[in-house]
Amino acid sequence: MFEAADILGLVEPAIFLGLPDGGTDQHRDTIAAALRDALDRAGPHRVLVLSPWRGDGHRDHRVVGEVVEEVCAARQVRSRAFPIWLWHWGGPDDVPWDRAERLPLAPEAQDAKTRALAAHASQILPLSSAPGDEEMIHARMRAHFVRDSEVFFAPVPAPAAVPGPAGEEAPDVGTASAERPSVGQDYFDDMYARHDDPWGFDSRWYEERKRAAVLAALPRRRYRSAFEAGCSTGALTAALAERCDRVLAVDLAAAALDRARTRLAGQGHVELRRATLPGDWPEGEFDLAVLSEVAYYWAGDDLGRGLTASVGSLSEDGHLVACHWRHPVAEYPWTGDDVHDALAARPDLVRLVRHEEEDFVLEVFARPGARSVATETGLVP
Repeated sequence: MFEAADILGLVEPAIFLGLPDGGTDQHRDTIAAALRDALDRAGPHRVLVLSPWRGDGHRDHRVVGEVVEEVCAARQVRSRAFPIWLWHWGGPDDVPWDRAERLPLAPEAQDAKTRALAAHASQILPLSSAPGDEEMIHARMRAHFVRDSEVFFAPVPAPAAVPGPAGEEAPDVGTASAERPSVGQDYFDDMYARHDDPWGFDSRWYEERKRAAVLAALPRRRYRSAFEAGCSTGALTAALAERCDRVLAVDLAAAALDRARTRLAGQGHVELRRATLPGDWPEGEFDLAVLSEVAYYWAGDDLGRGLTASVGSLSEDGHLVACHWRHPVAEYPWTGDDVHDALAARPDLVRLVRHEEEDFVLEVFARPGARSVATETGLVP
């Protein structure tokens, strides 16, 4: 254990709780107290807690995974779980793919991991030639741990209640976590520090197709002035720039805006600005407001404030476009469905377009009295 930790570069000494194998269920409080103490000692530093996956098919893994999720949710600390025995007994239907995350490993990380595994001689070598003393982790099992990536599972998000307009509640969708903050600067800085394109806006067909769906859903060919909340690296911004006389796009991540400026260089009618929404909502009126993969980051009352600001910035003939991922993500206070339920509950909006798939929902709203595309273009009276 100590040799493997040294190989992997562990800088702090490991802490052993001395709990009995297979008996962790009777020591949940001890595990939780040890984790809280470790988090207290971490102070203001960013923390990611890793634990065995609670669905791994091993009692101790289940208990530790459950305790970690509970403590981290209460402390608002990020956590991820890793499967071990799943790779031995499981099949495709046993994996929570909607919460799975793949982490590619650099060659040097793969090498360190292989050497660390080899240090566990009691697990990968037979204890003796006697029957029953065979190696615990046989060659087929070890093959799962020498791959070029790791797989982690995000925790199941806690359900939440969505605020409606003017502080009213939309139809009940769960129990609110009132103290949970909106997703902030550190989360996005970390994402962009690790990857130039964290969400695959430029590399995934899913994102390219979704952008095409957003553009196809716009009720007008041309807009005077558009506002895009949370523009990231500017992939959608560039497409909107072709349909709008003026575009204001904002994001809170400086790295994302740097990449967007490179993409949009020479586009004089596009303004990129750093802002934290909904608090820094820009002044002015827009006939197109775009909330694409952004509103589920706004926790508690921030969601209601953000939606109210969106509507308030619309011109009388303006359109509000919302498009969001529907699967739960541990760090996001809401799901896409929560956001769109809140939009649908607003009396100051009417829906013109709804496109729903298993993965995302896309809607276009306008002020009451808005006309359909066919009516506005004279096809029908």
